[in-house]
Amino acid sequence: MREVSFLRPERRRSREPEPETAADALGALLRRVARGDEQAFEALYDAVVGPVYGVVLRVLRDPAQSEEVTQEVMVEIWKQAPRYDASRGSARGWVLTVAHRRAVDRVRSAQASTDREDRVAARDTARAFDVVSEEVEHRLEAEQVRRSLDVLTDLQRESVELAYYGGYTHRQVSEILGIPLGTVKTRLRDGLIRLRDEMGVVA
Repeated sequence: MREVSFLRPERRRSREPEPETAADALGALLRRVARGDEQAFEALYDAVVGPVYGVVLRVLRDPAQSEEVTQEVMVEIWKQAPRYDASRGSARGWVLTVAHRRAVDRVRSAQASTDREDRVAARDTARAFDVVSEEVEHRLEAEQVRRSLDVLTDLQRESVELAYYGGYTHRQVSEILGIPLGTVKTRLRDGLIRLRDEMGVVA
């Protein structure tokens, strides 16, 4: 009969691998994830998603946003796993650094968006105010001009209204009124001088 050799118990125990620490396990999982191992990623996800959420929540202080950013962090870990360098720190530390950085980026992005909205709102408010102010000023000036027309003679007022409210040229005013062009220009000049004086405009 062929002899079957058996290892003595103490020899057998000495050949069994030492149990991995949690840190070693995470590092091993990350290395497998870096090679595209989806099962390793599932295990890594279960191991770190809680701490990742905790880090993100402390920065954002908003559970809904924190859940969203946590998912973004896990996607980033899947993509960036090959960049993990065990010589520069633990796998857990690397994962939580990614989480913290992503959360801070979200805060900065939200703040930048708020600042842009504030600037746009302020600009629109200023523009709306300017438009209203200009419209009011224009109407007041137009009303003042209309009241001032009363100081003109009928002939001056007729020429001014045709030229400045009717939009006619001096020659067209001349033709409409059936008077020489020089007379139209004189009436307009004298009428505008009287308007200027009436409105208190300094020449």
